[in-house]
Amino acid sequence: MPARLILPLDDPKTLAELFAGVAGEPAVGLAVSGGADSLALLVLARRWATSLGAPPRLQVYSVDHGLRPEARAEVEMVLAVAERLGVPARGLVWGGEKPLTGMQEAARAARYGLMGRAMAEDGIAVLLTGHHREDQAETVLMRLAHRSGLEGLKGMAATARVEGVRVHRPLLGVERAALRRVVEEAGLVPAEDPSNMDEHYERVRWRKAMPQLAALGLDSETLAIFAERMGEADHALGQMADGAFEAMVRIDGFGAARIERDPLLALSPALAVRVLARVLNIVGGRQKPRALGQVERLQQALAAGTTAKATTLLGCVVREKDGAVAVAREPGRVLPPDTALLPGAELVWDERFLITNGSDEPGLTAGVSDYLPRHRLEEFLGFKVTAPAEAIRTAPIVRNAQGGVLTLGGWSFDKRIQVQLLVD
Repeated sequence: MPARLILPLDDPKTLAELFAGVAGEPAVGLAVSGGADSLALLVLARRWATSLGAPPRLQVYSVDHGLRPEARAEVEMVLAVAERLGVPARGLVWGGEKPLTGMQEAARAARYGLMGRAMAEDGIAVLLTGHHREDQAETVLMRLAHRSGLEGLKGMAATARVEGVRVHRPLLGVERAALRRVVEEAGLVPAEDPSNMDEHYERVRWRKAMPQLAALGLDSETLAIFAERMGEADHALGQMADGAFEAMVRIDGFGAARIERDPLLALSPALAVRVLARVLNIVGGRQKPRALGQVERLQQALAAGTTAKATTLLGCVVREKDGAVAVAREPGRVLPPDTALLPGAELVWDERFLITNGSDEPGLTAGVSDYLPRHRLEEFLGFKVTAPAEAIRTAPIVRNAQGGVLTLGGWSFDKRIQVQLLVD
């Protein structure tokens, strides 16, 4: 739902628009903590589902992080509410030792990990969360303070993949107060997490600053509209960057990229940074796709002609050579260990190559080619190899049980084994 579109939440047309992103799904998961936002999500999702002739199967997931003594009772409350509404529910527990630092990040990863595994067991592909308009506004402010680019300033996407879980946020255009009214009208009493008032957390500090910002005109609706417009601008810039990428970037079978230097630097800095970021993301194994400042500094160094002989960045080695910028995977970074390639299976290797075993032969192993000399490579491939040494050392190789080479980089010597470089 667009940020500026506010409609009555008991209107069937509003519900249809809110949940349009999961219309047609056979089953939908709901992340419900017991707070007002997630309880409203549960109420609205059930209201939407019961209005359909062929409703999806709803399934509630509620996580006890084991961090507060009240958490268990809150999960039990969620399960009771779900039962009252006729929606199946599962309580999940984050057990084991907890980290001493980075608790919020660890809890988030644990929460989505638990729900993702439960969803796989239940045959559910998408999880709904109760993020709303104020959450979006806070996210934009935090990212603005952290000097994010357009990708960050567009805020939370309605649909995203979080810790491997496909997540949909139907309430991003709905204000918090409206969700609280939904809960009150349903006769429910939400749980109140004291951490939501703890100024130790950055998000809480921004939340408490929102009334003062609203008085100056920066209310949640304005910030959500800003995020929407940044998303539109980000999409447009992305389309232009994709065209530039196709025109000036070449990626070889070892996963190394070559970018023509002059056309790259003829682009506006924003576009050049986009192209460089995509190349680094692909070649480096998708390590830190939002490390904008580092990519900007690389673009500036290339434009000024001050790059060192070889620069390492985001899992890559970058150097200028023969009028081009060469980018290869950095050796010494954590690369996959030798991994069994099972009959009929697929393997995503180093987040860079998709290897498909179309045979029924056991004992195949995918590993790092490492120190194969160029003359041996040229014997295998039948042509002169000009790829950077780092790219050769970090390319995948598939061997059979006898040690025979079946694939090398993106080349296959056995038609049953297919290798595809992942560029999206």
